[in-house]
Amino acid sequence: MTDSMNGLEMALDRLLLADANALDSKDMKGWLANYAEENEASYYCRAAENTEHNLELGFMFDDCRARLEDRVTYVTEIWAGTFQDYRTRHFVQRVSHRQVDASTAEAISNFSVFMTPMDTGVTQILAAGRYLDMVRLSGDGRAKFLSRRAELDTSVLPRYLVYPI
Repeated sequence: MTDSMNGLEMALDRLLLADANALDSKDMKGWLANYAEENEASYYCRAAENTEHNLELGFMFDDCRARLEDRVTYVTEIWAGTFQDYRTRHFVQRVSHRQVDASTAEAISNFSVFMTPMDTGVTQILAAGRYLDMVRLSGDGRAKFLSRRAELDTSVLPRYLVYPI
């Protein structure tokens, strides 16, 4: 294994951990900080079945940096106190990656997300699937998402989504 590949794996894993931690901590500004500043930075969440059938219907479609910023505003300010809150726990495992060019990499990770509603305290699985990530690499060994697609193994969830998967 080369040093550059080892550095790439470390950068990807740090990003995956930072994203899971931000979401599980409900740190939406921290979640946004995991995305590149480019306007084309995006987050999509949809059922894998819809992807397989070329259907654009999904749970979340934030197709530019401004929409990512809007999601943070909605969750933290507009929707605050208006929904039944829940805790999440993300489990993420990178299963493949490749360096596209000097500043870009692709990664695929499996995930499962557990949720615990605040009112019941009963934990259940919220979603499972895979992340398809395009990542911007910086000269200092850090990585940021250019795009993240959460492809869910199911098209029916046990509750509505407020937070990204």
